[in-house]
Amino acid sequence: MTRELEITTPLSQEAVEAIYSGDRLFINGVIYTARDAAHARLIKLLNQGEELPVQLAGQIIFYAGPSPARPGKPIGAIGPTTSYRMDPYTPRLLEEGLKGMIGKGPRGKEVRDALMKFKGVYCVATGGAAALLSKCVKKADIVAFDDLGPEAIRRLEVERLPVICVNDIFGNDLYETARMEFAVKSGYC
Repeated sequence: MTRELEITTPLSQEAVEAIYSGDRLFINGVIYTARDAAHARLIKLLNQGEELPVQLAGQIIFYAGPSPARPGKPIGAIGPTTSYRMDPYTPRLLEEGLKGMIGKGPRGKEVRDALMKFKGVYCVATGGAAALLSKCVKKADIVAFDDLGPEAIRRLEVERLPVICVNDIFGNDLYETARMEFAVKSGYC
């Protein structure tokens, strides 16, 4: 049964424990954008024992590099990028308190295991709907790595950003369960 939940950041442990694979979520509050280059820099800072430019505890990272904002708008089109490119960095960021990620596509086993261990969730946003997703962004500011251009870390204030939970803290994976359900319903199994 698909549920719809409104969640607000920062995410508490109780909020994360209440989210299940397949849930449709509407996110409110502050989230951050970061892609490959920004993730590499965050890990480098952690490895050097330096402070991160953003507090990760309870936060959500949206794997996105938005287009420039049109006049009067906080942000341009903003859609998810392929998540597996962040897999090498994700377990460490979850260990630092990150509670959620938004992207597209499946995650590797190491990330799925880290989501269970450190109690986080992975969600997907609809690819190809970047212009529509941008309407959920009420404010956007670059907060780190300005030199990365579209891949700089941005602090976004969002209202009802729609996503679907794929991986929960219980080890469930919507990609796997959806494939199995399809196979059974279609007679391939």
